Amino acid sequence: MVKKINMARFVKKAKQDIGLAPDDLIFRGKKKANEVLLRIIDFNENTLEEDALQLVRDVLKYKEKDTVTWLNVDGLHNEAIMKEIAETLDLDTLVLAEVMQTQARPRVIEYDNCILVTIKMMQQKENSHQIIVENLSIILTEDMLISFQERRGDVFEPVRERIRKQKKRIRHGGTDYLAFALLDIVIDNYLYVLSVLGEKIEALEDTLVVNPNEVIINEINNYKRELNFLRKNIKPAKEMIFSLGKLETDFIDESTYVHFKELEDNISQANEVSDSYRDILSDQLNIYHTTISSKLNDVMKVLTIFSVIFIPLTFIAGIYGTNFDFLPELHYQYSYFIMLGVMIVIALGMLVYFKRNKWL
Repeated sequence: MVKKINMARFVKKAKQDIGLAPDDLIFRGKKKANEVLLRIIDFNENTLEEDALQLVRDVLKYKEKDTVTWLNVDGLHNEAIMKEIAETLDLDTLVLAEVMQTQARPRVIEYDNCILVTIKMMQQKENSHQIIVENLSIILTEDMLISFQERRGDVFEPVRERIRKQKKRIRHGGTDYLAFALLDIVIDNYLYVLSVLGEKIEALEDTLVVNPNEVIINEINNYKRELNFLRKNIKPAKEMIFSLGKLETDFIDESTYVHFKELEDNISQANEVSDSYRDILSDQLNIYHTTISSKLNDVMKVLTIFSVIFIPLTFIAGIYGTNFDFLPELHYQYSYFIMLGVMIVIALGMLVYFKRNKWL
């Protein structure tokens, strides 16, 4: 079964969005959460505090502390909350407007007091062929990281666990290292989604050689379509990651760039894997057509043999007919029915033979 992806295959521009100012705080996307959830994790090497915020202004008490503050926002549709976030954290409305544009291409933009990173996030649902795709935005400041997700999810739970278990590197790092950890999770999911799809693509090869049929060719075309969709998101993400690694900014510590190099390697691997599976699918299409042509040639060979045998017999019968003086079966009472029976048996026998050889 081919995986179903919860996202438009192509970018769709709504008519009402035409002519909007770039800094208008208007949600441009599909609503995927009923309510907005604000979750905070505030930590340094010695302390940790987690909480769910009721009001945006509650985050201000964490900004006064000498800690790393991670505010995660699940749900982007509430324009009033987005405006309050911009005002409370002194962010340009243009930044939040970019966050609310969920169909935007992955990119990195540096502003006066922050860096905005957007990327498509994919998650393979357990025990399901479904892939959840959503837009992830990360705003990076000197003392705070704000992540925006379209729906509530647990894709970043491994990062939270590392913080809770006092893993030295992440607890001693700043917001830039936390941003790396989140992006690393996103790219790891790219590789995992590709590996799941790749197993299904590779499993087609044995069946393709033994029994090529319409089901196989439909699966190949479906996998090719899904892979093209994944590549449409992975390739812009690669450009964004490489741009981030080359960004010269005070918001990223020099020691963190080595980790962004790791991101570049991983996203390059994901891109290469997608290219490899695209080539495999193209090869499988060629194998299918070659195998079908070969089988058709075998069928034509057998039919040609039948034709060569019966053509001279038909030729002789055509010249002489059955105009002989002595034809014993002409005077037999059941000759006509016997002839019909022989014709039916021959026809059915040929159909069975063709069916067994999978010519029909």
